[in-house]
Amino acid sequence: MTRTRTPRPSEVPRTVGGDLVNARLVFLALIFGVTQLFVIPLVLLPLDTAWGWTLVPLTLTITPVWSLIHEAVHGSLQRSRARNDRMGRVLAAVYGSPFAMLKAGHLLHHRYSRVRERSEIYDPAKTSRRAAATLFYLELFGGLYLLEVATLLLAPMPERTIRALGRRVDAPDSVGGLVLARVAQPAVLGKFRADAAAIVVIHIAAFLAYDAHGWMLLAAIGGRALVISLSDNAYHYGTDLESPRAAMNLRLPRVLERCVLSFNLHDVHHRHPGLRWYELRSRFDIDGGHYHLGWFSAVARQLRGPIELR
Repeated sequence: MTRTRTPRPSEVPRTVGGDLVNARLVFLALIFGVTQLFVIPLVLLPLDTAWGWTLVPLTLTITPVWSLIHEAVHGSLQRSRARNDRMGRVLAAVYGSPFAMLKAGHLLHHRYSRVRERSEIYDPAKTSRRAAATLFYLELFGGLYLLEVATLLLAPMPERTIRALGRRVDAPDSVGGLVLARVAQPAVLGKFRADAAAIVVIHIAAFLAYDAHGWMLLAAIGGRALVISLSDNAYHYGTDLESPRAAMNLRLPRVLERCVLSFNLHDVHHRHPGLRWYELRSRFDIDGGHYHLGWFSAVARQLRGPIELR
């Protein structure tokens, strides 16, 4: 009797069903984004300013929004590359930073994580712990996201200026210069500028819609910056250097794991970056995977601050 082998997740073709699930998630994410930016100020706040509290849970949806952008970055959101990138660009407009920049930065992260990109490590021969801690905590408590948003300032710059800036900021312990070099490529720069213009128009319109309650939207964006920045490096903090695949699987209740699209299984993702989000759990089980830490513990331990290079 012939035994049928169960295919591994990496062998399972990307189905129309998977595309449909992801498309529905993108639609839901856009509903959340439009509600936050326009429905609350134009429809709900005129009824009662207490509706402003709905911005708290809506701000937390930035995590699954980033997870969907992350799928698009890896070309896993849709089988069609054109449709995949269009969805990624629309989601990034709601997120607040151009898709081209997010894509360049994340793909370089996979190549140089723990090599050039190791934000918590400092060399005491080059900088003091106090200086390193200042930069580290600024990035941890919102600075990372704000840097992503600040790349909007590149849009009106000539290509040669962006390239020159990339050469100036390039360093052995940073991927910033490499990101700018990729964004400056002619095939990328046009899309980057179009997306940057869309982001500026959308968010200016949102602030105008909030009018006197603009501080609410500003607070929501601050919360967005905090959530993104706190969680970004938690999967890599204190892991082995010179190992781009070094990452941690962080324990979350299954319902929250689904909410973040299995982003907590980050070690699995770094070892199998081509898998879709819903394939990571199966790969984790097949590999006999284990959790390195709980998600909340991993986020909290970053408060220890920068780590001296040894």
